[in-house]
Amino acid sequence: MASQNNAPLPDGLEISGYRIVKKIASGGFSIVYLAYDEDGNAVAIKEYLPSSLALRQPGELVPQISPQNLPIFRIGLKCFFEEGRALARISHPNVVSVINFFRANETVYMVMAYESGRSLQDHILRRRDKREKPLVSERFIRKMFSQVINGLRQVHTNKLLHLDLKPANIYLRVDGTPILLDFGAARQTLKADLPKLYPMYTPGFAPPELYVKNATLGPWSDIYSIGSSIFACMVGAPPQPADQRKTSDKMESHLAKLDGTYSPELIQVVRWCLAINPLDRPQSLFALQKSLMEPIAVQEEVSMLQKLLRKFRHAVMGFGYGGRTNSTTTIQEDTQ
Repeated sequence: MASQNNAPLPDGLEISGYRIVKKIASGGFSIVYLAYDEDGNAVAIKEYLPSSLALRQPGELVPQISPQNLPIFRIGLKCFFEEGRALARISHPNVVSVINFFRANETVYMVMAYESGRSLQDHILRRRDKREKPLVSERFIRKMFSQVINGLRQVHTNKLLHLDLKPANIYLRVDGTPILLDFGAARQTLKADLPKLYPMYTPGFAPPELYVKNATLGPWSDIYSIGSSIFACMVGAPPQPADQRKTSDKMESHLAKLDGTYSPELIQVVRWCLAINPLDRPQSLFALQKSLMEPIAVQEEVSMLQKLLRKFRHAVMGFGYGGRTNSTTTIQEDTQ
């Protein structure tokens, strides 16, 4: 069955003690809704509904699944349920909080805490549209991804990989702290023996081992995706897809263009994470986090002083002989 767009559950539907408000996201594997529980608390509900296997028409609740796709659908459903149960055991401020999961409409639903904010991808795109320079500040990158790694370390401790780490799956609360969302481990379990669910990776953010059948996956796979996500913060686009890099690697020229905008140390961190050979990447999240937490205060002070001097020169040039300026100069630090 080819992929198709599945109709979401109708707004206002009552299901297992929750009231659906609206669809807030969808993909080839699931649909996410904003809902309220019986106490009026906002939650996010993720519905297992792979579009390559199941079709739900408008006005229907139960999806149509052909007999030949039913075994695959059920294996995926089991993986989705197990992943939700594994996430429910994790209590960490930088990992999505799974508070419940239930069966209904012949599929499975994962209930997560809902928080106000926006994805890192939205944050990057907004700044790109405003032509911010740098696109995202180095201080923000170092601080935010250090927190992402805190959450990821907890995930790995629970013997779970993310396998779909990218800016769209990093959610920023209103205070800027990140939350890891939408784990791809269940989909990867399906990928191993069930090619019907390809593709299971996001080009540019997926490590090269995800392109190889039966390749060994591990923490190094998520580390590659962290490097890709940092690169996206720097340039506003994902890096070259890993499968293309094996034949014509252009990443070094892309990284060279970042000289002068970001520190050599941060650029080297990205280069380190994006090594094609997993053995050439950071061998632990701890080592990667340590490199991200190195002090950059002096460097940023010099950069800010340069900005101030430029602003001052422009202001002086704008003054006429009478001592009045023709324009207003605003000095604002880039903190995001």
